[in-house]
Amino acid sequence: MSLSSSPTDLSGRDPGTSMSPELTTAAAVKADAVNSPSRIEALDFTKGALVLFMVLYHWLVYFHGPHGLIFRYLRFLPPSFIFITGFLISNAYLAKYKISDPRLPKRLVIRGLKVLGVFVTLNLLISLLFTGFRNLNAANFFAVFVTGNVYVAGFGKAAAFYILVPISYLLLFSAGLLVLCRFYKHTFYIVCLFCLLGNVVLSSEGLSSGNLELLTIGLLGLILGYTPAEKINSLMKHPYPIVVAYLCYAVAITFREPNYPLQIAGVCLTLIVIYLVGARMSKPAVVRRQIILLGRYPLLGYIVQIAVLQILRTSLLDFDLGTALLVLTFAAAVILTVLAIFAVDHVRAKSLLVDRCYKGIFA
Repeated sequence: MSLSSSPTDLSGRDPGTSMSPELTTAAAVKADAVNSPSRIEALDFTKGALVLFMVLYHWLVYFHGPHGLIFRYLRFLPPSFIFITGFLISNAYLAKYKISDPRLPKRLVIRGLKVLGVFVTLNLLISLLFTGFRNLNAANFFAVFVTGNVYVAGFGKAAAFYILVPISYLLLFSAGLLVLCRFYKHTFYIVCLFCLLGNVVLSSEGLSSGNLELLTIGLLGLILGYTPAEKINSLMKHPYPIVVAYLCYAVAITFREPNYPLQIAGVCLTLIVIYLVGARMSKPAVVRRQIILLGRYPLLGYIVQIAVLQILRTSLLDFDLGTALLVLTFAAAVILTVLAIFAVDHVRAKSLLVDRCYKGIFA
C-alpha cells in the first residue's frame, strides 16, 4: 500500500535519471509520477482492485454489520496490502539499487516513518473530532503497537487504519535486514522462517500476534518479489490450474474459518487471480484505466474510501434504507473514491507544489 511499483530515489525521481530545470514542468511531473515505463500495469491493477474490495468490505461493515459468511472471502484483504508492500521492496527497489547502496535502507526508513506518521495523525484527528481521546490508553497502545490484536475487550477496536502499523514495521524492519544482507545474502529467508516458527509456537500455546502474522506475510511477499517479472507473467499462460486452486481455497473457507496457513494460501491465490485478470483484461478500457489509477494511489485510496463511507453512513443514519438505496450507497462510495483519486492525479499533473506536497506525505 505504501510503495509504488515504479521506484524513485530520495528526490522523487527514478534512479539513474537526471533532472534538468526544464523537466520541472507540469508535464514532466505527470510523466515522472504516473506514466513511467517501468511501471507494471497488472500490478497497479491488482492494487487498485484491492482498494475496490476494501470499499466493499467497509461498506458491508458500515451498512450491513461486521458479520456474515462473505467476510471469510474478504479475509485476504489486510494481509494482501502488506504482502504487496513486501513484494515491491524486492521486485521494484532491490532491482534498482545495489544491496550495498546506503540510499535504499534510508529510503525504506523514511517510508516506514511516513506511514506510521500518517497512522498516528489520522487516529489523533479521529480522537479529536469524534471519540474525545477515549481510545488513548495503555491497553490500546499495547494492542496496536505490540501484539497487533486490535480488538480489545471492553474497548472494541483499538484504532482505525490499523494495517498501516504492520506496513510501517515491515518497511523499517526490512531496512535493518538489508544491512545484514550485505554480510549474509539469505538473511530475509532465515528471518522469515523464524517468524513462521514464532507464529507456530504462539498458536500451539493458544496465543497469536496480529503484528507478527502480518509482518511474516510481508516477508513472504518480499521473498517472492525476487521472482523476475518474466517468470510471473509466464504463469499467466496457464490460468486453469490457478483458477482451480483458488476454487479449492474458496470451498475450504466456505466450510471453516481460515486458519493462518489457509490465510497465507488465500492471499497468494487471490492476488495471482487478480493479477491474471489485470494482465488479460483490455475492455472496457475506461474501467481498466480507473482501476490502474487507483492502484497508483493505494494508501490515499484506502484513506479516502473510509472517509467517504463515514460521511455517507453519518448522513443516512436516520433513514431506513431499502435494498436499492443500499446498492446506491455502495455505487456512490466507489464513484466518489475514484473521482477523488482522479482529482488528486489531475492536480498533481498541473501543480508542482501539490505534487511535492503529495510526495512529502505519501511517497
